[in-house]
Amino acid sequence: MSVEPNSALGRDTERRARVHAALADPARLHIVDHLSFGDASPSELQAVLGMTSNLLAHHVRVLEREGLLIRSRSESDRRRSYLRLVPEALGGLLPDAVMPVARLVFVCTANSARSQLAAALWSRASTVPVTSAGTHPAAKIAPGAVAVARRHGLRLTKSAPRRIADTLSFDDYVVTVCDNAHEELAAAPVASPARRLHWSVPDPVRSGTDAAFDEAYNDLATRVGHLAPRLTPIPTAS
Repeated sequence: MSVEPNSALGRDTERRARVHAALADPARLHIVDHLSFGDASPSELQAVLGMTSNLLAHHVRVLEREGLLIRSRSESDRRRSYLRLVPEALGGLLPDAVMPVARLVFVCTANSARSQLAAALWSRASTVPVTSAGTHPAAKIAPGAVAVARRHGLRLTKSAPRRIADTLSFDDYVVTVCDNAHEELAAAPVASPARRLHWSVPDPVRSGTDAAFDEAYNDLATRVGHLAPRLTPIPTAS
């Protein structure tokens, strides 16, 4: 069967060929593998890959050009940016390795919205134990988080926001869902970088609108859906 270059099928073939070419370099594939778990700043990728800033910038430009990465500004430090993988652009090319985890701890600043929603979504998607915490916990869960959970049929925990220092165990796997919390914990690590990842999710409490909370919910639900099949509970001794 011949394919016309300007047909829809021909254009898709060319797009997939460019994606494969972009991933043919081991360094770029390593970047994609790392970002398949969570977001990272260019400086964090440099530390992981042991790569010069110029070379990393070149690889990132290639991946961005082919629509594999998107970039957002940190809500904490506007000079800082985070790179996020676009899983839909990979069409099943992500690694399917499964990692055993004792417990997930979702963390944001106030533990009043994003981390609470992420933990509830995780409980629905995975058997890996989960909890949530905050670097500076609020007095109660945000009303907008309660409302968006109700709109989507999600059951939130009834526990009050908790401090990460009172929650974290040495074998926990930390997922920050807030730029402020991520950058605070990176400056004074409470968990090994190998057991910590970041999701740069905009804070819906800032605007307080239903639309902002729905957007945060959908973002978290998508990320949980991608990560859940790749983590498994650590078997308990019989």
